Amino acid sequence: MEGKNRPAASAADAITAMDHLIATSAIGQQEFARNLGLSVTDLICFAYVLEAGDSPVTAGDLAVRAHVTTGAVTGILNRLERGGFVTRQPDPADRRRVRVIAVPAATERVMAVYGPYYALLTELLEEYAPDEIAVIADWFTRAGALARTYLEESC
Repeated sequence: MEGKNRPAASAADAITAMDHLIATSAIGQQEFARNLGLSVTDLICFAYVLEAGDSPVTAGDLAVRAHVTTGAVTGILNRLERGGFVTRQPDPADRRRVRVIAVPAATERVMAVYGPYYALLTELLEEYAPDEIAVIADWFTRAGALARTYLEESC
């Protein structure tokens, strides 16, 4: 696929567009979480569990990734477990640690909420050439790493 001509944009234009996307996404996350009976932080933690796939995450991993205390993550996991989103299992290598695993039915519930949005994003990305998608993916990856570093150093 050949890329389309795009309107010229400055770094400031791109940052403004990003700010608008982030604000709209934050509102969307609130709505998605509400539809699932979760808080946004609970949904974010569940997303990290899903992202781990077959590699269960620990409660400590979730605390670090969600930028919450280990005490707060205990409450999050209690709510996720009560809601049928996750199960906790002792880590066979270290019984002091807990491994968190997504419940398959919960994964389906979340994908029912996110699936239509992901389909729209996929349609949008299909309008870009593979080399443009590579730039977009690279930018999101690098901007995400920058944001995590900034958060760790500044908050």
